[in-house]
Amino acid sequence: MEQPEDMASLSEFDSLAGSIPATKVEITVSCRNLLDKDMFSKSDPLCVMYTQGMENKQWREFGRTEVIDNTLNPDFVRKFIVDYFFEEKQNLRFDLYDVDSKSPDLSKHDFLGQAFCTLGEIVGSSGSRLEKPLTIGAFSLNSRTGKPMPAVSNGGVPGKKCGTIILSAEELSNCRDVATMQFCANKLDKKDFFGKSDPFLVFYRSNEDGTFTICHKTEVMKNTLNPVWQTFSIPVRALCNGDYDRTIKVEVYDWDRDGSHDFIGEFTTSYRELARGQSQFNIYEVINPKKKMKKKKYVNSGTVTLLSFAVESECTFLDYIKGGTQINFTVAIDFTASNGNPSQSTSLHYMSPYQLNAYALALTAVGEIIQHYDSDKMFPALGFGAKLPPDGRVSHEFPLNGNQENPSCCGIDGILEAYHRSLRTVQLYGPTNFAPVVTHVARNAAAVQDGSQYSVLLIITDGVISDMAQTKEAIVNAAKLPMSIIIIGVGQAEFDAMVELDGDDVRISSRGKLAERDIVQFVPFRDYVDRTGNHVLSMARLARDVLAEIPDQLVSYMKAQGIRPRPPPAAPEPSPPQSPARTPPASPLHTHI
Repeated sequence: MEQPEDMASLSEFDSLAGSIPATKVEITVSCRNLLDKDMFSKSDPLCVMYTQGMENKQWREFGRTEVIDNTLNPDFVRKFIVDYFFEEKQNLRFDLYDVDSKSPDLSKHDFLGQAFCTLGEIVGSSGSRLEKPLTIGAFSLNSRTGKPMPAVSNGGVPGKKCGTIILSAEELSNCRDVATMQFCANKLDKKDFFGKSDPFLVFYRSNEDGTFTICHKTEVMKNTLNPVWQTFSIPVRALCNGDYDRTIKVEVYDWDRDGSHDFIGEFTTSYRELARGQSQFNIYEVINPKKKMKKKKYVNSGTVTLLSFAVESECTFLDYIKGGTQINFTVAIDFTASNGNPSQSTSLHYMSPYQLNAYALALTAVGEIIQHYDSDKMFPALGFGAKLPPDGRVSHEFPLNGNQENPSCCGIDGILEAYHRSLRTVQLYGPTNFAPVVTHVARNAAAVQDGSQYSVLLIITDGVISDMAQTKEAIVNAAKLPMSIIIIGVGQAEFDAMVELDGDDVRISSRGKLAERDIVQFVPFRDYVDRTGNHVLSMARLARDVLAEIPDQLVSYMKAQGIRPRPPPAAPEPSPPQSPARTPPASPLHTHI
């Protein structure tokens, strides 16, 4: 009988707790028309990149380019490699200096200007190439303390334009690779009293800190000591996060119905070893360390053999974005009476002069991330469940801006303005019908199915849904189209129906027809309200959870339709030649933001 510690519970494996590491992008920096600070020659520019911590909002130096002598139009060779998360607002800052000595202390050099942006802004720009004016603000930041200091101390004029910075983002090629492999085993230990074992494999990648994160689990092969598992595919970055020599640990278990799986043994490998394919190098002895210690004659608990291995590049979310795919963002807001009278402070629609209500907070959190993937920044905004002036008819898809022909608002601020105006003109009523707004966006998505556009509908609601059957049918129909739906529930209502629409546990169906894809993500707003009152952090978490599935949903639609990414638009004309770099280009700079 095995020791209890040789058992593992099913829940340990079923969560696949470690999400796949982010893809990595390489940022290239160029500048044009920098300020000339040198008396007898041109400036010698250096660019310093900073990232901002989500929790404390402090800027940290991420890295520096090389110094290029005697130019106002540098094309820096050294690049910055950063982890990219679609679902997070990753703030970046670029400071330019004219380097006058070998000192690493930035305060000893002339400040040439700075630019702020988010990583999403760079990636979402045409061809993933963003141009921004460099400015010398009223304040610069002290490189040591991070505290503001007057920029004019560096000889600048506050607010003065001082050239342009050009930022390009390129996804690292190994982030596109997907490995496909198959394993079999021989003579595994027999664990079951009445039969043979029911073996399965669990794969773990090792992390920087020496811990392991589960990244794949095979199916269970019943009643055999010589199983042949099915072929499976896994992104290479999930297996080793781009480090081909990093340890991959594989554990072999005997499945038990009650979830207390018996540990048979383990072995380690690496991506580089697996990539050799079927060979004598990829036959592994399965070792049970406890048995090895107890039994002098112990050899192994069986062997596992790699039968096949192949790797290919897949099209990624960033390939589609770089090729010009636009994300069309639409918001739909619940104007039913259950929200409470907007003029009273107990209402979910109450507009306090001091803080945004839950609707405005949720909209801003999601909108400020997604807006960078839509070049015209015009966002349709709809309301549902209200009586409209002048005749008091009830509508479930009315434009917040009052323009039936064009419900688009300019930017997130435009949506908020139209929302506030609607609250003053319409009467909250009911019922809570989703189907009309889902159908509204689906109509637009159906009109363009060539991969150039993908629609995301954000529904913010307080209530129990009234048209469940029609909404399910609308979602099942929408699942065939280039669109995703995010639902954020505000207030204290029971949101059981929303969880059902989410389809994570059971794929949604209507009239016996299953949805082709899972396109709905639901979260209750109350799960993100920070007791400390720090809304910035809690809203960042909310945005992360509702947006995290969008890239995979977009790619799954494109693959199902056989749509390849378009080639990125041609880059602008080549720029003037530059003078040689003073320091040799070092390896790219990278870390986690």
